[in-house]
Amino acid sequence: MTATLERPALESPGGMLRGAARGGIANLAGTVCTGLAGVGVTWLAARALDPHAAGAFFAATATFGLGVTFAKLGVQTSLVYWPARMRAVGDLSRFGECLRIALLPVAVAAACIAGGLWFAADLLPGRPDLVRALALFLPAAAFTDALLSTTRGLRAMRPTVLLDRVMRPAAQLALLVLVWAAGWGEQLFAAVWALPYVPTALLAGYALKRLRMRLDLNRTETSDFTPKRFWSFTAPRAVASFAQMALQRVDVLMVAALAGLAPAAMYAVAGRFVILGQFVNQGVSQSVQPRLAERLAVRDTAGANLLYQQATAWVVLCCWPLYLLVFTYAPLYLGLFGDHYEDGGVGVVRVLASAMLVATACGMVDVVLAMAGRTWWNLANVGLALVVMLAADALLIPRSGALGASVGLAAAVLVNNLVPLVQVVRGLGLHPFGRATLLAAAMATACFALPQLALWPLHPGLIVKFTATGAGAVAYCCAAVRMKRVLMQGER
Repeated sequence: MTATLERPALESPGGMLRGAARGGIANLAGTVCTGLAGVGVTWLAARALDPHAAGAFFAATATFGLGVTFAKLGVQTSLVYWPARMRAVGDLSRFGECLRIALLPVAVAAACIAGGLWFAADLLPGRPDLVRALALFLPAAAFTDALLSTTRGLRAMRPTVLLDRVMRPAAQLALLVLVWAAGWGEQLFAAVWALPYVPTALLAGYALKRLRMRLDLNRTETSDFTPKRFWSFTAPRAVASFAQMALQRVDVLMVAALAGLAPAAMYAVAGRFVILGQFVNQGVSQSVQPRLAERLAVRDTAGANLLYQQATAWVVLCCWPLYLLVFTYAPLYLGLFGDHYEDGGVGVVRVLASAMLVATACGMVDVVLAMAGRTWWNLANVGLALVVMLAADALLIPRSGALGASVGLAAAVLVNNLVPLVQVVRGLGLHPFGRATLLAAAMATACFALPQLALWPLHPGLIVKFTATGAGAVAYCCAAVRMKRVLMQGER
């Protein structure tokens, strides 16, 4: 027997934040698993393979990521946006049509791109055999993201957390450890890394099927969904999603092409911590997205602004300590992956950490624009950032190698956050700088940055620096507990 779907009453501000926080905490817990597994994969590739082979592996996975993003055609955002809007007005009668018009083009695009990568592998940077191995699993990866996005649009976070945040990355790391321990060689690294996408896609489809069976698709009001509106929303997101992924991956390919595979490996290792921060931002954003779409659908600007500010505070609370610590201990961080990664990598780490501090403080500006329907704005912003990065990379990589690529990426990150921030403030009347955000930033600065700045003229040893960091971490945790009402619920 199915439950009757009625138009849901808007949650109170406190209930809205508690619900978003519950989903965010669950997603963040999964993100910890994803981040640790990702660092583990990077460490394993750096340790098990020589720099040239590691660079080829990182270049192949970067190509795979770009291909998957292109194959999704931007529907992952639309499959959150439209089901959330349908739910907000109490009309899921066209939910099945929404799925069909999204997933069929994804299937065609994924098959075409996988075939294109297979036949064009010899023309790409790195090793063709690794690219071809990954191409076989590209359709499964594209469907995984599309199906899990739909479950989030219906406010079900558990499939994303369990399947995409825990099971898949853990399986990837475990299989790579097995390959390394068995001495099967580097040829299997790429295929084994991509293999878990297949069961993840199947289980994501099963989870969506079960979730759909619990809904009564009879309508109480009429949603504004039409196929034309779906694709006019999605089309700019498709291009923007590809450009966004290009911002994260194409610089590795450019370093490989312009400076060599070994510098590409060093650049990928040095920038791995950025992925950790992005996972945190993604985890919070995915929890907030459906509620933000609902609030904007009924023009509740105050509620949307509260969600935006609190989500930004949560990301700053989690990410600023990471970026400040990586900046401080850049040589030690790089040394974890091998001595040959430390030379030239410290500057890369510090440039990227500085840029990410600014980006995190801006909050999920791209998500806010998308959930407000401003997908063309989002496309223009990402396109501008990509042009800035490509121009800087083309100019700087031949001269400075990986450091030049980090400057290009940092410039793109700043453009991709500051420009949309102005648009969100002026066009939507929203901003991320609530009391909780400012408090989280002040706490991280006081506990992690100021002690190191005070010690810097004294040139202290590692023991003194570790002691200062440990004391700052204890103070940070105590302050977070003491101020939890402000940080978690926006209370004064």
